[in-house]
Amino acid sequence: MLVVITYDVNTEDAAGRRRLRQIAKQCVNYGQRVQNSVFECLLDAGQCRLLQAKLCEIMDTQRDSLRFYYLGKQYETKIEHFGKDGSYAPEGPLIV
Repeated sequence: MLVVITYDVNTEDAAGRRRLRQIAKQCVNYGQRVQNSVFECLLDAGQCRLLQAKLCEIMDTQRDSLRFYYLGKQYETKIEHFGKDGSYAPEGPLIV
């Protein structure tokens, strides 16, 4: 299933900036950054729960926000993109 993950981390102090980097690093391990604090991740249910647990461990629940949007398996018809940097195909070939 395709999951869109968004986060807002309070970066007023060094601890917040560190949390921001850690959350982004974990998201990069599971998906593709599509905007500064937005990732699209192709996950199964187990991977999703594992990533949620990792991110919730990092975040400060009093200062930060984390959202998961579940687009499912038929996500192609649920995404429209306009403007710069066209979207990528999560199930397409990855060229490194």
